[in-house]
Amino acid sequence: MQFIETRGNDHQREPHVTFSQAILRPMSSFGGLYAPAQFPVLSDKFFARHVNSSYQVLAQAVLACWEVDIDADVIATALQRYDHFDDAQEPAPLAEVSEDLFVSELYHGPTRAFKDMALQPFGVVLSHLAQQQGEHYLILAATSGDTGPATLETFKNQPNIKVVCLYPDGGTSDVQRLQMVTEQASNLKVIGIHGDFDDAQTALKTLLSSDSFQAALAQKNTHLSAANSVNFGRIIFQQIYHIYSYLILVRRNRIALGDKVYLNVPSGNFGNALGGYYAMKQGLPVEKILISSNQNHVLTDFIRTGHYDLRERRVVGTSSPAMDILKSSNIERILFDLYGASRTRQLMEALEVERHYQLTQAELAQLQMIFSADYADDVEVNQYIRQNFAGGYLLDPHTATCFKAHANCRDKALPSIIYSTAEWTKFSPTIANALDDVADLPDEKALPLVAEKANIDVPPVITALFDKPLAHTAVIDKRDIEQEILKFL
Repeated sequence: MQFIETRGNDHQREPHVTFSQAILRPMSSFGGLYAPAQFPVLSDKFFARHVNSSYQVLAQAVLACWEVDIDADVIATALQRYDHFDDAQEPAPLAEVSEDLFVSELYHGPTRAFKDMALQPFGVVLSHLAQQQGEHYLILAATSGDTGPATLETFKNQPNIKVVCLYPDGGTSDVQRLQMVTEQASNLKVIGIHGDFDDAQTALKTLLSSDSFQAALAQKNTHLSAANSVNFGRIIFQQIYHIYSYLILVRRNRIALGDKVYLNVPSGNFGNALGGYYAMKQGLPVEKILISSNQNHVLTDFIRTGHYDLRERRVVGTSSPAMDILKSSNIERILFDLYGASRTRQLMEALEVERHYQLTQAELAQLQMIFSADYADDVEVNQYIRQNFAGGYLLDPHTATCFKAHANCRDKALPSIIYSTAEWTKFSPTIANALDDVADLPDEKALPLVAEKANIDVPPVITALFDKPLAHTAVIDKRDIEQEILKFL
């Protein structure tokens, strides 16, 4: 499998790279990303063969179709990370909320969020490559809350790897912050910045594309890579759970093989939705992908109008902070796949310089053949949390946004699969507020309150956070990030 560049080639890089090259150095010409040159085709026979497969068996089969240049035994070792989830046989269980609505629970890993589904195996693969080549790598991560803990968990104490994780100070839940700042491994550095997630992600992309920063790293015998979904190593693992959840419905006789479904995904950085799109491209029977947002609904507006416009927008703090994002990186890979490299470069440069771009009517029609979108504000999120709790299902605020898209965006009476990205424990004050109308309750009080109300236990990995000493206390201006990283190295 070869990978090519979303903004075209600058004649200074190879026009085609392998999977391992793409994940070791994820930024490409003109500040673009790497995307597949072509897609494997998953046939009806493939799906039929794996209706009853375990998650690990299915994942190994899907990755084999991609023909990545990673040894099969390394892939197998990487997939064994799912053995440490709540249920090794079913790391992403599918809950039935109603007759036509199912929730794929992607948060049963060690950090209680969906980023574990991709980052736990990805970390093994990248660490293996670094050791195999005898090279040292600095892995950068920018997080709106969940990428950080999952990245730190997968790379801590790994040979030949150091990690710097950037998070917006005050822009994550308290549990998410504690998961990062209490990590003790000597190869990890966590830095809070004054700003929002877009500032953290912009800093990450700038450093990944900076010749002077990479020259400074070279003096320290260190190469640079990333753990965010700008890295295709994340995306290749994120397509698998979309296929798995579909096959569970077939296994349960809720649909027949070949029947179409809706995939309903919280927006975020769009890697989750991109995984569903790539699964659809390979043959998964999908009617449409529904994109769910909060008050930061730039993606809803884009999918409805074709206008990606940041000129009058500022990030709004919401009860679903992992979606408090205006620049969703993986939209670029969608643009590239639909419109080609030249047009993608034109659009992305317009966004960077003019802070907006507009699709043509023909381009918008292409986009709307695949995606529909809606958004829910915090008041609506609380309503959905209450309604579902009354019906016996406890969900987090990001998942709650999907219920509005389910109600408004389907134009056919087909089942929907919502992709639940985080366990309720990450956002217990919001849950407590929705259920008991108590505002500003600290996590230490909100967690036991919700647990008692729902008659469930808080996972020990969450309760232990409040007794762990802080290992990382730096909160800096975004202009000082490069200096802080070099000081760490």
